[in-house]
Amino acid sequence: MPRPRKWRKVCCLPDSNRFGPLDVPIEGDFFVTMTVDEYETIRLIDLEGLSQEECAGQMKVARTTVQGIYSEARKKLAESLVNGKVLRIEGGDYKLCDGDGEICVDCRCPRRSYNGLL
Repeated sequence: MPRPRKWRKVCCLPDSNRFGPLDVPIEGDFFVTMTVDEYETIRLIDLEGLSQEECAGQMKVARTTVQGIYSEARKKLAESLVNGKVLRIEGGDYKLCDGDGEICVDCRCPRRSYNGLL
């Protein structure tokens, strides 16, 4: 029996969950689906400038797990850009932080800064 997947801590859902070319039909093979936890690794590593180790600490998973998630996320971004596919962000194994409390203590969550906590 396989080991159950560990939940990945995610600070917030994306404001938009669909990106891509405007002239593509919204059906069939024209989509690439990125999970919310893959989106979070892109946000933390590429936008926030965290290392994979820091990202792993924030998401409460192993660095090797983040490395795999990040690699898959980059492949999906490349497929969307190069092949002109719409990128959807949905699903995955994640737990959303609530902006305060134990799960969000060391978080750089945008919701914490809105609450005046940073």
